[in-house]
Amino acid sequence: MLEEKSVLFKEVDSLSDVLINVSDYIHDHPELGNQEFKAVRKIIETLESYHFKIERGVAGLETAFIATYKNGNGGPIIGLLCEYDALKDLGHGCGHNLQSPSVIGAAVALSKILGDRPATIQIIGTPAEETTSGKIPMAREGLFDHLDVALMMHGGDRSTVDGRSLAVDNFEFEFNGKEAHAAVAPEQGISALDGVLMTFNGMEYLREHVRSDVRIHGIITDGGKAPNVVPKRAAAKFSVRASDRNYLNQVVDRVLNVARGAALATGTELIIHQLKSLENKLNVQSLNDLLLKNARLSGAKNITPPREKTGSTDFSIVTHRVPGACIRVSFVPFGTSNHTEEWVKASKSKEGNEAILTAAKTLSGTCLDLINSPELLGKIKAEFKTVKLALETNLEDYTAAN
Repeated sequence: MLEEKSVLFKEVDSLSDVLINVSDYIHDHPELGNQEFKAVRKIIETLESYHFKIERGVAGLETAFIATYKNGNGGPIIGLLCEYDALKDLGHGCGHNLQSPSVIGAAVALSKILGDRPATIQIIGTPAEETTSGKIPMAREGLFDHLDVALMMHGGDRSTVDGRSLAVDNFEFEFNGKEAHAAVAPEQGISALDGVLMTFNGMEYLREHVRSDVRIHGIITDGGKAPNVVPKRAAAKFSVRASDRNYLNQVVDRVLNVARGAALATGTELIIHQLKSLENKLNVQSLNDLLLKNARLSGAKNITPPREKTGSTDFSIVTHRVPGACIRVSFVPFGTSNHTEEWVKASKSKEGNEAILTAAKTLSGTCLDLINSPELLGKIKAEFKTVKLALETNLEDYTAAN
């Protein structure tokens, strides 16, 4: 097996110029979510040159796609997911330009060494991770359900797996009151901004009485028009997170009551807008272990246990449908936060290029293990079913109690 992986990794290295060219192009042409037309064109053109079958515009999303390489009949179906959207006014400060070349390298290298072993490798392009999350409508249409396993890569300040993520609900609280001159006739006004400010105060009190894994954070998106006018409308957006959906639902109930109480206290009318909602990631430890094993073989730097502090990811949507795991590959100094200029610069650097090749080797080696060992794949799928059943049971208990 090690000898075959050595051959596989050499195939990845032989693709180095192609992969770096894809990464540099996406980096130099940053595009926001659902507008990644140049990135998708570059990715698809590259995959077509290696005889992948392309399905464009899936799930009604212009910049979503599925590229398929089918080797024989039967065998596992493995999905390699990639993102390619940039951050507004920053560019590729989350390193998404590294993802597509990494999965291209893994899939193409595999296609060259499989021989007569049956398997299907699909590269699935998922737009708008930073904003609307293309994975949501794609999952709704069942575009991940046929996979045996789904894998991803992400750049990082260390090489590790995502052991967990936080479930999140996002809301906009819109308060409506009554305009009046703030100096001449304030008594005639009802300040919508008061509703927003009282909501923020209530959130501060709530933070003291929730579990330590809970995160509640918000911004004011509309605070009125002028300081001498009692604001008729004001609004704020909040994200509420917790390590599991069961507890998050309980916290959300309290968060909504804080906003409702603020409206009652200020005499304003409240409209609650439910925005993007994501689950916590389902963790299949045997799949994580397999990724880390191949990361070591691939020469990944700064391998550590999973991060203690984590955020939310729309990849969690996929992990509730099929076994899924993401390998993070070190390419910035330890402790360097993403969504920063440091990440933008490092995403087009020697370290970034090395991360692409390391990730491609890690992913391709993991895929090869799954193709060669039906027993290993069966173990991973069985563990996934156990983890999912435990989650569903907890949610049913919560629903019955409420």
